[in-house]
Amino acid sequence: MIWSWLWRRKGTGAGIGWRLRAVQCHSSSAGWCGQRQKQKVNSQSLKRTVSRCPSDLIALSFFLWTAQRRRHHLLALDHIVTVLRRLTHRYNTVSAILSELESIGCASLRNPKSQLVLLRVYWRAGMYDMVVEAYEQMQGAYGFVPDTFARNLLMDVLFRTGHSHVAASLSLFDHTHPPNFFTFNIALFHLSNFNLKKRHTHNTLPYISSILRLMLRAGYSPSPLTFRMLLNCFCNINALPQAYQLLALMIVLGINFSVNIWTILIHNYCKLGRLHLATNLFHNMIQTGCSPNVVTYTSLFKAFMQSNMPTHAFHLFNVMLSTGLIPDLVLSNVLIDCLSKAGRCRDALRVFFSLSSLNIKPDSYTFTSLLSTICRSRMFYLLPKLVLVSRHIDTDLVFCNALLSSLTKADVPSIAIGFYDYMVDVGFVPDKYSFAGLLSALCAAGRVDEAVNVYHVVVMSSHDTDAHLHTVITGALIKFGKYHKAVNVTRLAVMNRYPLDSVAYSVGLCALLRDGRTQEACTLYYRMKDNGLKPSVHTYNMMFFTFCKERDFPMMKQILHEMIESGIQLTDRNFFSSCKYACRSDIYLSVLKLLAEMRDLRLLSAKALHALDFVRNDVGVQAKHKHQAEVNTEWSPILYSSSSEDLSDVAASVG
Repeated sequence: MIWSWLWRRKGTGAGIGWRLRAVQCHSSSAGWCGQRQKQKVNSQSLKRTVSRCPSDLIALSFFLWTAQRRRHHLLALDHIVTVLRRLTHRYNTVSAILSELESIGCASLRNPKSQLVLLRVYWRAGMYDMVVEAYEQMQGAYGFVPDTFARNLLMDVLFRTGHSHVAASLSLFDHTHPPNFFTFNIALFHLSNFNLKKRHTHNTLPYISSILRLMLRAGYSPSPLTFRMLLNCFCNINALPQAYQLLALMIVLGINFSVNIWTILIHNYCKLGRLHLATNLFHNMIQTGCSPNVVTYTSLFKAFMQSNMPTHAFHLFNVMLSTGLIPDLVLSNVLIDCLSKAGRCRDALRVFFSLSSLNIKPDSYTFTSLLSTICRSRMFYLLPKLVLVSRHIDTDLVFCNALLSSLTKADVPSIAIGFYDYMVDVGFVPDKYSFAGLLSALCAAGRVDEAVNVYHVVVMSSHDTDAHLHTVITGALIKFGKYHKAVNVTRLAVMNRYPLDSVAYSVGLCALLRDGRTQEACTLYYRMKDNGLKPSVHTYNMMFFTFCKERDFPMMKQILHEMIESGIQLTDRNFFSSCKYACRSDIYLSVLKLLAEMRDLRLLSAKALHALDFVRNDVGVQAKHKHQAEVNTEWSPILYSSSSEDLSDVAASVG
């Protein structure tokens, strides 16, 4: 047929000579395959044949023809992927490529095996949109009848091309008859990934459970890898009942728990704050004969440190070392970060210096953690040395933002501003933390008006305004005494309905109170609560202290009621303030009753409890006031300072 097609076209124009030579090669190979069907087409000979073809169309045609005789290896598919990419670049669409194949007499397009191979090559090339187009074109023009393999391929592609195709993918799953192991596995794999990556808008958990049941009823048992994937998915979305059911199923099926499965469980319990259960799982893991790895120890160590249990954390670390395991880069980074946050900055630096002896090369996260350590310890003289050492790593935006913030904290804001310009010049695209660092540096350098202008430009040009920027600029303006400007920024954010979080509201309230705008602060306070945001400990105590100073006793009682309902502890300065001012009013007994209720709920410190008991004793009024005067003298620096000072750490922690 190939020869007859060639002779019919021998007068169609220039170029027939090289076409003849190419087709002779094709024809000789075809004859050889037809006479000796038991012999295999070697992948290397196929590569040589394809590479010799001067026409990509002829090469693809030959490839599809050989697919009717044997199943191609992956290496052979990879050879033809390059050819298909060039054809796609030239003809743009699948229909155009198929039309050109027809024009050169390719009859393989109607062969079921060749049709499946074409789909498989598109899938192998990652050209998923082309898979869908080829599927539809071959159905409409070449009588393609998809089997389970083809439907599995299309379902995989629909899942891969976005969460909007979840419904179409599930519909295809329902219409795949008979489904095989891969049908179930593809659906479970992608549905689990949607949960892990949080890309979906649907709740895929019911679909996962349903498909898993269908898979078991069909007689297929998920592989250990599939079980691990599902378990990780359930734990990630806090579907603990489903995770327990899955574990029970694994036990019934006799599937051994690998170290990865144990680690997934322990990590997720640590993430949920259920450290006791995570520790029990760790001991059960060891009892079953499964040895923890460095990843397992890392999850537990970090959880112990975050729970303020350093003794347990370092005991666990020593146990790990005694088993012969060596810390990896991730654990080393966790060590530096946790030690720094625990105030053990010199120990954190020792961990960094020990990396070279362990042949561990630090990365950008290591140096970012070190920057935090330097800032906490105020050892800013180490900054130049750290920058010098870090020149060999591939710095990323996270490290640059941390360095930008560190330079401002080191009281060199002008260098920080210059570093921001350098970041932009070398090609970094600033994010919200970059802008936050720039705003802080401008305010610290005394360029307040410029900082406000930059803030306005950023929020007006950004489609996703972040509350962090409002917190940073407002906090910086308050720090440098620019209360009126801070109030204006807060008003702008509220008027434009920017997405403020509880910290941003708290700093905004501080600005209003510092500027003497108590009524406006109350309005913002109620707006915050109406938006479903819960005031923090700092916010409650800041508002209460303000009302104490202004002798607003109804608001004092209201805030105390709210603090009791929310379980918020009253600071010592606010306790003594309430006693001082309430003693001079008619609501003394009602305030004292609320304070007693806070005592019963353990919402007062030991010092406040002692003072409260003294006040309630049957002693003279003069003695009471004498003791109260002594207490007020002791706490006067705190009592008459701004109630927003505690918020500085909160605002800084966001940055």
